[in-house]
Amino acid sequence: MTGQNSGGGESVQAPAGQNKSPRKEQAQRDQTEHHGSVQQASGAKKGRRNRKPKAAPTPWSIEDFAVEPEEGKVRFHDLGLRDELMQGIAELGFQYCSPIQGQVLPHTLKGNDAIGKAQTGTGKTAAFLITIFNDLLINPIEGERFIGEPRALVIAPTRELVMQIAADAADLSKHTGLQVVTLIGGMDYQKQLNRLQNNVVDLVVATPGRLIDFMTRRDLYLDHIEVLVLDEADRMLDMGFIPQVKRIVRATPRKEDRQTLLFSATFTQDIINLSQQWTYHPVTVEIEPESVATDTVDQKIYLVSSQERYKVLNNVIKSDDCSSVIVFANRRDQVRRLHERLRKSGVKAGILSGEIPQGKRTRTLEQFKTGEIKVLVATDVAGRGIHVDGISHVVNYNLPEDPEDYVHRIGRTGRAGASGTSISFASEDDAFLLPDLETLLGTKLECTYPPKDLLV
Repeated sequence: MTGQNSGGGESVQAPAGQNKSPRKEQAQRDQTEHHGSVQQASGAKKGRRNRKPKAAPTPWSIEDFAVEPEEGKVRFHDLGLRDELMQGIAELGFQYCSPIQGQVLPHTLKGNDAIGKAQTGTGKTAAFLITIFNDLLINPIEGERFIGEPRALVIAPTRELVMQIAADAADLSKHTGLQVVTLIGGMDYQKQLNRLQNNVVDLVVATPGRLIDFMTRRDLYLDHIEVLVLDEADRMLDMGFIPQVKRIVRATPRKEDRQTLLFSATFTQDIINLSQQWTYHPVTVEIEPESVATDTVDQKIYLVSSQERYKVLNNVIKSDDCSSVIVFANRRDQVRRLHERLRKSGVKAGILSGEIPQGKRTRTLEQFKTGEIKVLVATDVAGRGIHVDGISHVVNYNLPEDPEDYVHRIGRTGRAGASGTSISFASEDDAFLLPDLETLLGTKLECTYPPKDLLV
């Protein structure tokens, strides 16, 4: 491979995983020699203490992670994963595969394409990350590598979701030495470019728009992608990202020459058509949740007028059993007005929507996680990437226009085995959405008037 990037632009050679020129390497050697001589002189002046050498850390072994076989369950031990990856899995406390992991991993680990239907919270993120990392570890690149040429790519529709995937990737790849870079809009381009150029990168996790920016400026090339993941394809379709995604996919190797994994919560005809274009003889895995709406969430539908909604919300927030709450509204302007009203009422509230700068969104989410703010007001786009344990309430200030969003919203509470409460307001302007919601849930929703103490 020459120093000219196959994508057409000039690339920087990075042998041994680093971008260094011979001049810089010589300067570093000179500096090291000088630093060593200073240390020796210092040691001669002060004398050296007799210290016992530190014992080398005991290398991790798969034997340190004992998991007994259990009928009907797939252990991660049973998948033949690399030890470096198994150590990360062990430290996360994963023992048995979730249903989608147990069904899809035996195929994807062999290099097969896959289409997965799964809701948020089913473990699909770990499924595709384990596939990527294990493949990269067992197939190391021989010879030189170049800056800006990742081996794997994950595309997701929202900034919060990208950041959550990247956080999971950091945990799983902790002992692998693989480099992960996140590219999202709303953050400083130059800082992201610096991270991309610090090392050769193995995995890029990105939103479509920011990825296109890097491709357009010839800071990133996708012609060496070995594994491509399209996460929440239905959401990308809803948000109008498909033209951008098509451009991105065209920049990667042919579908016969890469592994493609596509995940979606729904299989519309549009998604089926796209999956046929982008995948090669895929395995299809459909995981229907045991219950569309989790059993750990107490669902309440309150019949209220538009004028009563805010009063009921304010009283819910002030109730003794409400420790932290996410309030969902359908549009940015509704979120903005609601956030302002809550702050004027003395409620410590934050806001998450597409128009809020990414840096502020990240700080707000961190404040919510630590309890510095009690209430988060969010749109569905921003709410997709919120994975916070201990949320006591979710309030649907407006009923969602897409029934699938209802499932995602109430799934923010009742996580990790804890119980939670969802309260949805059905008013004269959106109660007509209830039948579609009941069809999705497969059950009749009991609508009641709110208790009198919430109307005071």
